[in-house]
Amino acid sequence: MQNAVLHSKLAVVDGVWTAIGSSNLDRRGVVFNNEVDAIILGSDTAAQVEARLQRDAAASAPIILQAWRSWPIGERLNEFEAALGVLDVAL
Repeated sequence: MQNAVLHSKLAVVDGVWTAIGSSNLDRRGVVFNNEVDAIILGSDTAAQVEARLQRDAAASAPIILQAWRSWPIGERLNEFEAALGVLDVAL
């Protein structure tokens, strides 16, 4: 998204099971961080969340590699660090 950050973690499964929270799926997040998540069962909530995600996706723009290369080095390093965190989950 442009000029916004969606920090929460959000998932809708099978149009009924919705998870909203702040937990990261890495060792540090599980062991050291105080995180909270809510699990909500119900198709009404799931539909509302899915509609919101669709609105957010429609308001978003892809990051083009050529444009990304012109970002300041600090922003690109932040992206690299985030990618390493994702890799940590897989290890």
